Amino acid sequence: MARVCELTGKRVMTGNNVSHAHNKTKRRFLPNLKMATLMSDSLGRSFRLRVSAAALRSVDHRGGLDDFLLKSDRRVLSSRALRIRKDIIRHRGDSADADPGSD
Repeated sequence: MARVCELTGKRVMTGNNVSHAHNKTKRRFLPNLKMATLMSDSLGRSFRLRVSAAALRSVDHRGGLDDFLLKSDRRVLSSRALRIRKDIIRHRGDSADADPGSD
């Protein structure tokens, strides 16, 4: 499984360890990925995604998984997240059409 956040696209970065003598050796900066269960309000179900700790804070800041997926750039989302986003858009469109009081 790749070390990539499914919501933000954050992935492994590379750099150097630099010693006191200024010797450089390659190293990897790994993202802080966690398996998280996020609840979709409009779909009424939960999804297990591999996300970074920063993405969890961003989801909370934007008001939940639905709002985060609708506001985020489609290019950074994983295929699973894109499928969830598509289902949310479809469900919100159906519920807006079904509501008779929204004239």
